[in-house]
Amino acid sequence: MRKSFVLILVVVLLTGFVYGCADNSGKAPEGATRTITDMLGREVEIPEKVETIVPLANAPRMITYLGLADRAVGIGGMSFEDINPVTAYAYANKDLWADVPIVGTDAMGATDYYPEEIIKVNPDVILCSYTKELADEIQTKTGIPVVAVPMGTLFGEDYEEALRLLADVCGVPERAERVITFINDCLDDLKARTADIPEKDKPSVLGAAATFKGVHGIDGVYVKYTVFETIAANDVTADIAETVDAVLLDKEKIIEWNPEYIFLDSGGVGLVEQDYAENPDFYAHLTAFQGNRVYQYPSSTSYYSNVEIPLVNSYYVGSVIFPEQFADIVFEEKANEIFELFLGAKDYLGELEGSGFGYDKVIFGED
Repeated sequence: MRKSFVLILVVVLLTGFVYGCADNSGKAPEGATRTITDMLGREVEIPEKVETIVPLANAPRMITYLGLADRAVGIGGMSFEDINPVTAYAYANKDLWADVPIVGTDAMGATDYYPEEIIKVNPDVILCSYTKELADEIQTKTGIPVVAVPMGTLFGEDYEEALRLLADVCGVPERAERVITFINDCLDDLKARTADIPEKDKPSVLGAAATFKGVHGIDGVYVKYTVFETIAANDVTADIAETVDAVLLDKEKIIEWNPEYIFLDSGGVGLVEQDYAENPDFYAHLTAFQGNRVYQYPSSTSYYSNVEIPLVNSYYVGSVIFPEQFADIVFEEKANEIFELFLGAKDYLGELEGSGFGYDKVIFGED
């Protein structure tokens, strides 16, 4: 019995000695790795502690939401000289990323990456929202682990899981849960505010001057627009498609719909103003224009879909068309609360307003 006790004691002491020599801090030893499965089903061996990253495709936006912008040593995107505040994640980081090299681009739908430049900055991991084939190719050419997530559906479960995976890779799981909870709390709040409004009491709305493959005039419209769906608005396009989309259509269809309110992407307002001057008879048939119920907001999409701007847009549209239900919302405060959480910016609404991309009624036909 005594011999058994002594043997057990020796084993315990030796085990403690080995672990103590390995690391008394509780931190992973230098060079330690772990294997994760990304959202494409790829098994990827990554460092236990990820300190530097290269985000490509929609990953730069996602890592901004996760508070990881300062870990980027290379960025996929476009020149900061070409970015305006509607590309919110990049504009908010323009000073932080001023000296961070561009190591890939997806501008105008042309996916490209620069393996030599990525190798030079030598990140711990590459994060992307590409296909399995492209993720494998990048990993093979650079010798650096690549973790892939989906582009993400706005307000969808796949977006939540993408945030969770990237946060897990980078060791900030609590931040992902905070962002996801915030999004869902906003969506629940928006839904609850309009839940008891009878359909007959909801004014009809249209999202026009839609931004997709560039800016468009009044004939570019959002179909089943997510911003409208979050507040159960009476979207005139609801019956023309099953899924969210943006399309060009015959302007006569807009006359047929004759929505009571029209919301324009701020980037396309200039095209609508030009068309209004050239074709006043068309706009004379639209109740929204004749009743001065035309408004602008920033595009939800700029270099892939934003998340923070659609949330703010939903509160803006709600406050315009359902003023009683949103009477307790101070729009400026709510907007900046959302922007600060996602972008870490104190007055991002001011950035949008100052650049002409903000929220306002648009009056046509005045000099």
